[in-house]
Amino acid sequence: MKKITVFLLTSLALQNIGAQNLIQAYKNRADMVSQTNITTHLTDFENLGIKTTGSPVNTNTLNWLKNKYTSYGYTASQIVEDPFSFGSTSSKNLVITKTGTVYPDKYVIICGHYDTIYGPGVSDNGSGTAILLEAARILKDVPTEYSIKFIHFSGEEQGLKGSYHYADYIAYQGNTRKLDIKLVLNIDQVGGLLGNNNNTIVCEKDISGMSGNNAASATATQELAVCTGLYSPLQTFISNAYSSDYIPFEEKGYTITGFYEYIRSQNEHSPNDTFANIDPVYVFNVGKAAVGALQHFAVATTSNNILGTQETTGQKLSEAVNIYPNPAKNLLTVEFPKKPQHFNIEISDMTGNIVLRAENEHKINTTQLINGVYMVSIKTDRNQTVKKIIIDK
Repeated sequence: MKKITVFLLTSLALQNIGAQNLIQAYKNRADMVSQTNITTHLTDFENLGIKTTGSPVNTNTLNWLKNKYTSYGYTASQIVEDPFSFGSTSSKNLVITKTGTVYPDKYVIICGHYDTIYGPGVSDNGSGTAILLEAARILKDVPTEYSIKFIHFSGEEQGLKGSYHYADYIAYQGNTRKLDIKLVLNIDQVGGLLGNNNNTIVCEKDISGMSGNNAASATATQELAVCTGLYSPLQTFISNAYSSDYIPFEEKGYTITGFYEYIRSQNEHSPNDTFANIDPVYVFNVGKAAVGALQHFAVATTSNNILGTQETTGQKLSEAVNIYPNPAKNLLTVEFPKKPQHFNIEISDMTGNIVLRAENEHKINTTQLINGVYMVSIKTDRNQTVKKIIIDK
């Protein structure tokens, strides 16, 4: 007997929208990533110099980042410095929060470090820094169901000092979890080496530390790979998380994933990590993948206006309808608090192709579906909701 595990990821309360429209809306924003902006960010990052944690150049880079976010329209209340110290060294993380429309207290974190050693660090990690800036610019006024935190960590090169501080004292306080974090997406060293065939990106999953969050990380990494194929020209290679800024979150039990260059440039931690040696088109393409994936994980709407939905027994349809069990084996059950007279169900893959249809059926046989991310569209006479699921045999 086939065993199918279906993980309900999240729901969207959208009116008159199908999977194709959702994917197209996400792709349109991913295509807003600008090669000119990426190149400018990378060259500006290089010109700042060697950003050793605690140095004046490190502080100058922090201020450069703050000015970028201010120029995008983020307010002072959204831009927060997170100071930390180790030994005689002091530095700051920079945290920018964009509040979600449905789950304002649950966060998708996209992060990367901005400190460097022995060189300007254009790949390690000006590349991740540039991508975070572009994602924040593009999604500034795009409603997302989940809140997003754009975090620039310092102290990574000295042993993840900034991210450990944030995980230990902000996300957690003592033994108490303070932040409800849906996912941590880390971007580190995605600059590639100029002249290499940089057509593949590594999507990283968790295999170490706390075993209880490994399955969730594998699921998220599979989604990251699917999004990469949808929203960029890059191929993907699944590998394992390593010593970067998602590790302190993994050790606290959070779900992590990340991007890392496939063909290693070998210029990291050296004076050769310069703009002249990286592949800016590769960074541009990883940026498109990141913007697409971030919309998926944070559940962006299809327009810059929040779409209204009609009410169903005092609730939005997305809140009222329930798909279960979670996990399931061979069957999805669709349940309404008040059974509608008529409803249709369509299940689409992530390319928008409809793979299963049902009418007025509360029990949906999913044994024919292969592993992957799907969208379940439930339409009544009054409105429609789309729920994202993964099928994982």
